[in-house]
Amino acid sequence: MKMDSIKMKRELESRLGRGDRIITYDREKDQLRIESKKVGKGITLSLGGIVAKWHNEKDTAIDEVVYYVEEGLKAMESPIQLSDHEKRIFPVIRSASFPAEAEEGVPFLIDEHTAETKIYYAFDMGKTYRLIDLKIMEKEGWDPNRIREIALFNVRSLSTPVKEDQVAGNFFYFLNTNDGYDASRILNKGFLNEVEKQITGTMVVAVPHQDVLIIADIRNDRGYDVLAQMTMSFFAGGRVPITALSFYYENGELEPIFILGKNK
Repeated sequence: MKMDSIKMKRELESRLGRGDRIITYDREKDQLRIESKKVGKGITLSLGGIVAKWHNEKDTAIDEVVYYVEEGLKAMESPIQLSDHEKRIFPVIRSASFPAEAEEGVPFLIDEHTAETKIYYAFDMGKTYRLIDLKIMEKEGWDPNRIREIALFNVRSLSTPVKEDQVAGNFFYFLNTNDGYDASRILNKGFLNEVEKQITGTMVVAVPHQDVLIIADIRNDRGYDVLAQMTMSFFAGGRVPITALSFYYENGELEPIFILGKNK
């Protein structure tokens, strides 16, 4: 079976269509938007990327998108209460080009991170989360610094199990718990400093998408090539891609590096 945008559009419409939703298609941008009538908010999907993923993963790619939309709309329709739910506030890493405001024009709470990445803040809703914007903070009367402090405390309390891999004399450590905050652990300085103590080469860190953190112990030039290919592959396959670039980690600071991959 051949899949294209029109077939994908039909498939998603049949699986996501409901009386309390409006589905619109933008032919020019090849995007499908599913909106909740209840709250007037929605999710926009780029069909091209989903079709490309379908060619590799078949129906799993569609199941994943349907799940992501259902949970996302549920989160938009649920009221958020920060007070008494402090343990559910976490930082999330996004690419520097990620939208600075919600679709209704309400700015998100955002902090600078690196030239490639920014820090947003999320309220955990179980299977999904919702980014915290100024409206939520005003409604609760919360100060941005309070959210920052709580979020950073919470991300430090998350477990940090790593899997190790060795390629061409270089060591790679992967953190991939799929709790939605794997990339966020790049903000856990204590954890990074502990790893740094064990590294004998150059420490390089990558967050290609939100569900993985890669730490590399680069001991020869080949290691940079391997890491570049790895991050590119993760970046292309991630549900929430962040950046295909990697970062040197030294004295607690992250410095983006551009690796020109040499294919052997």
